[in-house]
Amino acid sequence: MNEKILLVEDEKTLAKALKFSLEKEGFTVEVAYDGEEGLQALSQEAPDLIILDLMLPKIDGYEFCRRLRRNSDVPIIMLTARNEDIDKILGLELGADDYMTKPFNTRELLARIKAILRRTGQLEQGGRKSIRIGNLQVDLIRHRVTMEEREIPLTSREYALLSFLASNPGRVYSREQLLEQVWGYDFCGDARTVDVHIRHLREKLEEQPAEPRYILTVWGAGYKFKEA
Repeated sequence: MNEKILLVEDEKTLAKALKFSLEKEGFTVEVAYDGEEGLQALSQEAPDLIILDLMLPKIDGYEFCRRLRRNSDVPIIMLTARNEDIDKILGLELGADDYMTKPFNTRELLARIKAILRRTGQLEQGGRKSIRIGNLQVDLIRHRVTMEEREIPLTSREYALLSFLASNPGRVYSREQLLEQVWGYDFCGDARTVDVHIRHLREKLEEQPAEPRYILTVWGAGYKFKEA
């Protein structure tokens, strides 16, 4: 294991402890102690995953996410000291893939990191190399999504959700099933996490997100991907 993690955390004691635990697991860890320093580190490093504290000096976690998502889909696990739903939902809205509330169990954080890295490095689904429906193409080898040959920028979690649904067209999945399949059985979030990501996908893929053609809502049951 040689994946690189950027840890952006202003609590130096916590940052030091996390760095030790992550390096013990075989990760390479770069630490930044404020948002500005974190963005500078991004310009020099190419991390495979970012652990991002929400309440940072200079540039907070929200603004960090906004800037990062303009040109990068690197996975983000957001850390928040407040157990407020609005903080978590806003973090997901801005492109975070997962979140944990302080204080947290380091073993759980490690499990989530490994689960995200496994999913973002997943191979083609069921032996298929790509999926095409209409003008939408999901390249399962290169992890690229295009619409009429134009690449659609997706976060790692958006891609994982889209590729899973597209690989199983016509099959209805409840929010809980999607949480288990895409986020992992150990994810502690709620069903609204799925709704947020579905909305983001529709905004990026659909001409009229309120009248989706690809990811369809089955009222009272969940979501399904359009059959070819």
